[in-house]
Amino acid sequence: MHGLRWRVTVAFGLLSLAVSAVLSLLIWSVLSSYLVAQRESLAVAEGELGRTVIEEGLVSRAGLVTAPLDGLPTTRSTASLCLVGGQWYSTSPRVPASSLPTALVDAVTRGEESTQRVELDGGLVLAVGMPLTPARSGLFEIFPLTDLDQTLRTLSTALVLGAAATALLGAALGRSASRLALRPLREMGSVAAAVAEGRLDARLQTGSDPDLGPLGASFNQAVAELEHRVAADARFAVDVSHELRTPLTTMLNSMQVIKHREASLPASVREPLDLLAEELERFRRLVVDLLEMARHDAGQGLVLEEVNLADLVRAAADQTAGRAVTDPARPLMTRVDKRRLERVVANLVSNAESHGGGVVAVRLLRRGPVARIEVDDAGPGVAPDQRARIFDRFSRGAGPGDPAGLGLGLAIVQRHVALHGGSVAVEDRPGGGARFVVELPISEA
Repeated sequence: MHGLRWRVTVAFGLLSLAVSAVLSLLIWSVLSSYLVAQRESLAVAEGELGRTVIEEGLVSRAGLVTAPLDGLPTTRSTASLCLVGGQWYSTSPRVPASSLPTALVDAVTRGEESTQRVELDGGLVLAVGMPLTPARSGLFEIFPLTDLDQTLRTLSTALVLGAAATALLGAALGRSASRLALRPLREMGSVAAAVAEGRLDARLQTGSDPDLGPLGASFNQAVAELEHRVAADARFAVDVSHELRTPLTTMLNSMQVIKHREASLPASVREPLDLLAEELERFRRLVVDLLEMARHDAGQGLVLEEVNLADLVRAAADQTAGRAVTDPARPLMTRVDKRRLERVVANLVSNAESHGGGVVAVRLLRRGPVARIEVDDAGPGVAPDQRARIFDRFSRGAGPGDPAGLGLGLAIVQRHVALHGGSVAVEDRPGGGARFVVELPISEA
């Protein structure tokens, strides 16, 4: 599918071609008709002069035709033929009387002036016939049309080239005009892309254009409303999370007290108590994740410091998994937000432990100016049509071994990695399972 700019360019080119073609045909018709009529007019005038000479010669030379015929003025004609008393006379053996059209000869012998274009020796000529005073007599002069034909060919070539050049010029003008006309749309597309990336402070320059100004103002108003709502939602999430922390802390502390006295509780109460403790821990993680997302939505910036990325990845992964899961890696110094990146690694390992059948390996590799963190699991993998959706907030997995898949862990991973200017994706692990890949630009001091 071609773009709007391409279609505008083609439309301008075709319009220019159509206009130039019509003008070329009009010019060709007028000029060719004029040149042919001019040539016929000159040929007829010369034929009339030749008729006068022949008739005077016939009177003064008592019917002799040869001498007057040879004395005809020949400015443009190549041959002259004369029919007198049923006898043909010619100034050129190359043009016999049989080459003249019968219709032309009949018209002249009936006393009519006549002209006709004839094919002679592979070339086009103009035959002019003038009746003479003796009955059924006539003078015929042959005028070549080679130079006229060449002129018309040159004219047609020039008109065709002119039409082609006009079409190309029209296409160039259309491209330039489309670039100018579509500039506001490109600017709007850039601002819309910035808004889609989360830069809600991006705005259009409305200017004073009476046609585009209202559109730009409406767009800016919509983005401002969106920014206001996102900020309000972020503040609400922060406030709610903070309000939840106090009762949550009380419940957790109470649960710890009860767990310390678990031995004195009846056996029928211990199983519900364990379920309650598990749900409280899950509730705690959810509140922590909500606070993390709220900080991100509120625009909290990075706190960069120089760290050894290999040590950071190993400590976060092994501590989260509760065992050594990190492959040995060379030291790699770079500037990152340590807290956020530790959270990235911890969330990926926790996700693999909870939903991916357990962590198989965690690796840190360097690929030129990019640091690559790989987290492999032993689960069923992630279907290609779900690989983008699993990074959404509260995404619900559809894997056969995934009981719920409800949470914010992977959404936090994506946002923290994006703040570092990196990317996160999920691939198939060789041998089965999923491989989560984080790529971060290396910022060396």
